[in-house]
Amino acid sequence: MLEFASTSQTLILWAILGYIVGSIPFGLILARVMGLGNLRDIGSGNIGATNVLRTGSKLAAALTLLLDAGKGLVVVLLARALAAEDAAHLAAFMVMLGHCFPVWLKFRGGKGVATFLGILYALAWPVGIAVCLTWLATAALFRYSSLAALVAAASTLVWAPLLGASQILLLGACLVALIFWRHAANIHRLVDGTESKIGSK
Repeated sequence: MLEFASTSQTLILWAILGYIVGSIPFGLILARVMGLGNLRDIGSGNIGATNVLRTGSKLAAALTLLLDAGKGLVVVLLARALAAEDAAHLAAFMVMLGHCFPVWLKFRGGKGVATFLGILYALAWPVGIAVCLTWLATAALFRYSSLAALVAAASTLVWAPLLGASQILLLGACLVALIFWRHAANIHRLVDGTESKIGSK
């Protein structure tokens, strides 16, 4: 059970900080800095690592993945260390919200999968590892990044209680719902058989 120990001022501070850090569009920044063009004009137009890979730069895609995951990991760990567990959970939610709906990009952000994985590693690392392995196994079998993301995200609700981390179930359910919402177009393409596979331009 999650205990509410932080003051309202503390929670507001971590909510704002979480949103600001979450809204940093690392994929967009790296693509421009590395001369790869405007991600909005490439592939799906998304700012995440999968679309960065469509530029042909594996390095840029890897850096985007690490940085997007890192912002979730760092903010949650800092909130837990400097405040309390309730602040860490709120910061986690706001990091995801910032990544998916950054105000400086007219609320057109990423889909949150890498950031979600970073959050899971910070909150309950065994669950983070299990979900990451689920993503890798699904991606290897079916070669669809979106399908792997959806299966891995949903598996959080199975892995968390199995690995003794039931305290993250409420937050996990909210973040999984957000990921499914952000993947609505991908779900339609998967059903129609028109979804792009990993590595396609």
